[in-house]
Amino acid sequence: MTKLESLQKQFRTALQRLEEVLAEPKTNVIRDAAIKRFEFTFDLAWKTIRAFLDTRHGITCRSPKECFREAYHQGPIEYDDMWVQMTDWRNRIVHEYSQEFADELYEKLPKLCQLFTQLETTLTP
Repeated sequence: MTKLESLQKQFRTALQRLEEVLAEPKTNVIRDAAIKRFEFTFDLAWKTIRAFLDTRHGITCRSPKECFREAYHQGPIEYDDMWVQMTDWRNRIVHEYSQEFADELYEKLPKLCQLFTQLETTLTP
């Protein structure tokens, strides 16, 4: 199994786990679990894109934003500001956790999950 295939498999699993928790009724525990699963899914999304760009196009990117921008140009994702905003939200929730922002981010997770699903579909051979 190649590095790209391994990351695709891990990304698919993380996405399924995020979808699973979002199907549950919201409580503080479910919200926090969903946000943690978002973090895992986000990290695997950009690392999968990085491996895809390197493997298929010989392009090296070092950060999530750089990978998302390059992915716009190469086609695995369509341009959407949410990808870049997602990076900021992920960093914010990790470094300055607040109940208010956690609630705001939780409300965005279904839309972000759709973007992850589109990415997963696009990257699946």
